[in-house]
Amino acid sequence: MPLPEITAAIRDAAAKAGRDVGGITLIAVSKLQPMDRLRAVLGQGHLQYGENYVQESAAKWPDLRREFGADIRVAMIGPLQTNKAKQAVELFDAIHSLDRPSLAQKLASLAQARGQCPDLFVQVNTGAEPQKAGILPDDLNGFLADCRGMDLAPIGLMCIPPDGENPAPHFKMLGDMAARNGLAGLSMGMSSDFDVAIALGATHIRVGSAIFGARPAKDAG
Repeated sequence: MPLPEITAAIRDAAAKAGRDVGGITLIAVSKLQPMDRLRAVLGQGHLQYGENYVQESAAKWPDLRREFGADIRVAMIGPLQTNKAKQAVELFDAIHSLDRPSLAQKLASLAQARGQCPDLFVQVNTGAEPQKAGILPDDLNGFLADCRGMDLAPIGLMCIPPDGENPAPHFKMLGDMAARNGLAGLSMGMSSDFDVAIALGATHIRVGSAIFGARPAKDAG
């Protein structure tokens, strides 16, 4: 589905939900996409992108920003290894996968040293899946308090609902938790369910294959 069709679908979903489409950011998930596809979307003026791998991002985005403009924003949306956090805070405008205390401590130390920090979203494991990263719902209040105690200021929450489950209860849960904690950002919804996420308050949706086509097999770290 070309980018204009995706943006039209987002406008329709926002209208049905009675929301201002200006409050919804489309993150084009560009991880592992061939450069010709990525350049085609960049050439259409889209400014928001999402990546999963620090090494891949470091190899392409500095040059692409010089070529297509400094207004491009790139978010880390995949798991972030603590030993790559320093490089990540220099590369990314936002990190949507703050998912554990050790990463919070590392980011706090880096933020204090740099005097700034990317926008942070706390990843919540809404399905309490043992194989999935993220803060458990029951632990979120304490985790946010700890973050704020380290002078980190998350702006929102992120979730990836369990495969095969209705995503709506998970999106609603995330919205309720964000509201209770005074957080405005909700990073939720992907190619197959962003309309549901928009109806339930998503501020950032992550769409990859619907924009770029199917990804090749992973060959970068």
